[in-house]
Amino acid sequence: MPLDIVLLYGSYRRDRLGIRLAQFLLSRFEARGDRPMLIDAKAVGLPMLDRMYKEHAKGEAPENMERAAETIRTADAFVFIAGEYNNGVQPGLKNLTDHFLEEWFWRPAAIACYSRGIFGGVRAMMNWRVTLAEMGMPTISSIFPVGQIGQALDPEGMPTGDAGARLERNFVKFAEDLAWWAEAAKAQRALKAPPY
Repeated sequence: MPLDIVLLYGSYRRDRLGIRLAQFLLSRFEARGDRPMLIDAKAVGLPMLDRMYKEHAKGEAPENMERAAETIRTADAFVFIAGEYNNGVQPGLKNLTDHFLEEWFWRPAAIACYSRGIFGGVRAMMNWRVTLAEMGMPTISSIFPVGQIGQALDPEGMPTGDAGARLERNFVKFAEDLAWWAEAAKAQRALKAPPY
């Protein structure tokens, strides 16, 4: 069953290496038959959080916020493409995420983390697990760490060398894990309304 999977990316840097990972994931989820969509925080351009989506009167949220909310609300699952900044989360992705709350509920999230260094963003991933749980998203146990991203993926998001071959292999388990949880959550929501 094809899934609507929203990928969220949050770098505002001039030379964004993480966009390579976003391109890779988009192409691989499409190849599985899913319907992935990318929400790029820089392209959406929400301001630093002042008012959450729910704090706007119905129909009065800015258009870019309304479009993002609709995309999030109709997703079956999420993939957070999480770069690591100073052992923590990207401010752009965190800011995008914080504009919404109920829109995230009762759908699973996966974390694809990356860094220029060898740790592959796993320190950011650990912070994201806490945040996503608080926001009503269970996270799958599989992660997708990409260390030395500049060597693992070329500028078009194509895998290169041994590191790229490892990404291809690791993607299969990552995607299957996310699909299992997304299908389970979708089936349960069809049987019974969430408790809140």
